[in-house]
Amino acid sequence: MLRPSSTLCYLIFCLLTSHQAHGEFELRDAVECHPRAGLPHFTAKVESGETVRVAYLGGSITAAPGWRIQSRQWLQQQYPAATIEEIHAAIGGTGSGLGVFRLQRDALQYDPDLLFVEFAVNDGGTSPERIHRSMEGIVRQTWAANPNIDICFVYTLTQQMLPDLQSGKMPRAASAMEVLADHYSIPSIHFGVEVARLESAGKLVFKAPKPADMTTEPMVFSTDGVHPHVETGHRVYTETIARSWPKIIDANQTTQRHSLGKPLRDDNWEQAKMVTIEPEMLSGDWTKLPSDHSLAKRFQRNMSEIYQANSPGASLEFTFEGTNAGVFDILGPDGGEVRVQIDGKEFTRNRIDGYCTYHRMATLKVGAELEPGQHTVKIELTPTQLDKREILFERNQADFDAKSEKYKDQTWYAS
Repeated sequence: MLRPSSTLCYLIFCLLTSHQAHGEFELRDAVECHPRAGLPHFTAKVESGETVRVAYLGGSITAAPGWRIQSRQWLQQQYPAATIEEIHAAIGGTGSGLGVFRLQRDALQYDPDLLFVEFAVNDGGTSPERIHRSMEGIVRQTWAANPNIDICFVYTLTQQMLPDLQSGKMPRAASAMEVLADHYSIPSIHFGVEVARLESAGKLVFKAPKPADMTTEPMVFSTDGVHPHVETGHRVYTETIARSWPKIIDANQTTQRHSLGKPLRDDNWEQAKMVTIEPEMLSGDWTKLPSDHSLAKRFQRNMSEIYQANSPGASLEFTFEGTNAGVFDILGPDGGEVRVQIDGKEFTRNRIDGYCTYHRMATLKVGAELEPGQHTVKIELTPTQLDKREILFERNQADFDAKSEKYKDQTWYAS
């Protein structure tokens, strides 16, 4: 398996051009597979027995040991003369808005031949316009790096998305992505069409406690209404790829290099990238976590360097050219409050939320939809003592009561 190298971690920013107006958005018809122009370059290599790399860019559903692993194994069975390697480029709880920034580090630097993109669930609450900017950025970055990389959009679902699918429509995020798939002739597979059919037929229960016997009928898809069980839900996803594959291969048109052509949106995020945190950007009391620190070890695959602000007044300051900026950081029970100043404007953000009985990766957005140009950002840990018990969801307050010591610090981890 290929994993991200130990590159330095980063600030995130994006260079954009002017906005472009679009008409009213409509949901697309729920079709399981749109082959479009197929996957001609990948097919040519695997059929000739070459070594190929398949990158999986997505959220927690792709990060799980389910359809990602199963589909690679299935591809290997279909093309036994080839060697099929996996590039794991999925991060739980993240959508295309972060994926477009981390694409180069997590996927493109490993020279994939096929890129699966899975963000329909985590982009579920994102506007179609924002999805178009980030997803088009992913497409255009990929083909700018190597026009022979084939791309396939795959759409997962949550229980809340079932009504749209059962009424014959794709949910909003997938519908928005289909606009781009049409524009660039990218094949797409909607995993949810079969799930919705099975649920309507009484052959699948979308959300229920996990049974001891996973062969029981009707099959239990998930426990939480989002994340499929490997033995059932993920297997349905993989079987959907297998069922769609012949249609996609039959659609292969030419091995001519992919052409970027005119963008769907002039303000797409093709120029999104990650920028290293340099020591001169830091002021005050900071510590670079050693490699044996528990958080450094836990997040090493995605955050090869993590800096901890140790006391109030510790700040990170940088200037960027563009319209959007953010910091890839960590939320957790010891998180404090930070003050963000950008172009003279100021606001605060907590680095702990209702879920934070544990640490997880997050993005601190410091500027969005700014006017194109140069912007100066300063982020500073404040002395505010947060009422963390009140911040936690009610179901998590018992953890605070039992383990209050882990909540006492007020810090910030920036990567």
